[in-house]
Amino acid sequence: MSPVRRGKTLPIHNRIGVLRAERRMTRAELAELVDINPQTVGALERGDHYPSLDLAFRICDVFDLPVEAVFSRTEFTPLSAELYRKTRAQGDDTHE
Repeated sequence: MSPVRRGKTLPIHNRIGVLRAERRMTRAELAELVDINPQTVGALERGDHYPSLDLAFRICDVFDLPVEAVFSRTEFTPLSAELYRKTRAQGDDTHE
């Protein structure tokens, strides 16, 4: 089994808290759906714990999203900024 690299050089960022909030889901509800302890959900959200590949897939299945929409090696920008940038870029294309 290979060691898991953690820390500042290879962090794993996630949007679990944002996705839970969007769906008005508690940590306990998510924990039950993916068969983990609610405290583990909190540790994942804080970045104190990184999920196994299996757990990452189970979490993504709950949110019906691909892994790259939930987990990343780089920090996520706020969803509002991403949506605004896409909308603005599309609007700019129509004025050329």
